[in-house]
Amino acid sequence: MKKIVNISNAPKPLAPYSQAVMANDTLYISGQIGMDPQTGKIVEGGVAAQCKQVMENIGSILKEVDFDYSNIVKCSIFMKDMSYYGDVNEIYGPYFKIDPPAREAVAVKGLPADVDVEISCIAIKK
Repeated sequence: MKKIVNISNAPKPLAPYSQAVMANDTLYISGQIGMDPQTGKIVEGGVAAQCKQVMENIGSILKEVDFDYSNIVKCSIFMKDMSYYGDVNEIYGPYFKIDPPAREAVAVKGLPADVDVEISCIAIKK
């Protein structure tokens, strides 16, 4: 079973991809950026504000399929600069109270809309 997940409470895709795809009991969430879904603009306030918006966007997608952050098993974090690592961890960490998911965090040369951070993740039904 494959179901496309596109909702109004997360940013519209900037290219030909879906916000998320549910395949059987696994949800694959495309890379989310710090875009406010209501305005279509990147939030102001730097990497911390962008990371918070990213996590809220991920939360909205999770909620659409009756998941929450505890369903996430893997995250991929892409940052414009590794100097953002501490700021990203400070915002990201509290979303995972116990048993945080597996992940990697890497610096990349550029990201869509010239944002500071992008996060994708995989979640499974418990």
